[in-house]
Amino acid sequence: MTVKVEVATGRYLYALVSAAAARPRYDPVGIDGGVVYSLRHDQVAAVVSDVPNRGIRPERRHLIAHQQVLQRLLAETTPLPVSFGTIADGREGIHTILSENQEAFHGQLQRLADTVEMGLKMFWDVPNIFTYFVSTHGELGALRDRLFRGGRDPSVDEKIGLGALFERLLREDRARHKEKVIAMLQGCCHEVRENEARSEGEVMNLACLVGRRSQHRFEEGVFEAAKLFDQNYALDFSGPWPPHSFAQVEIES
Repeated sequence: MTVKVEVATGRYLYALVSAAAARPRYDPVGIDGGVVYSLRHDQVAAVVSDVPNRGIRPERRHLIAHQQVLQRLLAETTPLPVSFGTIADGREGIHTILSENQEAFHGQLQRLADTVEMGLKMFWDVPNIFTYFVSTHGELGALRDRLFRGGRDPSVDEKIGLGALFERLLREDRARHKEKVIAMLQGCCHEVRENEARSEGEVMNLACLVGRRSQHRFEEGVFEAAKLFDQNYALDFSGPWPPHSFAQVEIES
């Protein structure tokens, strides 16, 4: 006797789009090779694919599939991206999510319409950031020289004080440089979000909401901002991306 076991099927959510911009089906395959399609409810559509109703591990192939679907959507509209791993309980689950959050989703899509996200990072392009600050900040250099004069070994408290001064100067320089760069980009960005620096040598990490047809203006703004700094700084911009940093609607699966 053969026993057939049915596996519950969920709907993996990639993004939300305007119902007017939604396609019945999309070219790229999704998670585990699933067909990507849209489910509509009033003014909003969910872009989904069928998956077993279980958690999706954040493996590289899954992450790549998720991002490829978002980039495909971005080529023709501005999607409201959904966090990786969000699964609804079938079509009914999607219908519930869309119906209960219709106003919030539609408002976000209207606010972000015809925009993309651009990333901008700036680094101190120097071999050693502390040594660079010693050479460019007299206050730090003077304290370092006094503590280590004559080959003496500073106390723990003195070393902590030196480190605290370095951290304060680092924060002050970051704030001053961010202010200058953001001022240069104001004319070509709808919004700018500041992310925390991820390393000691990172000056800033900005997420910029840019009009889809204004990307060249953003790039020109970055090049103009770069002229404000010498060879000890490096700027790097990336994108366009879906507006992850500016999408404020959360979906509970």
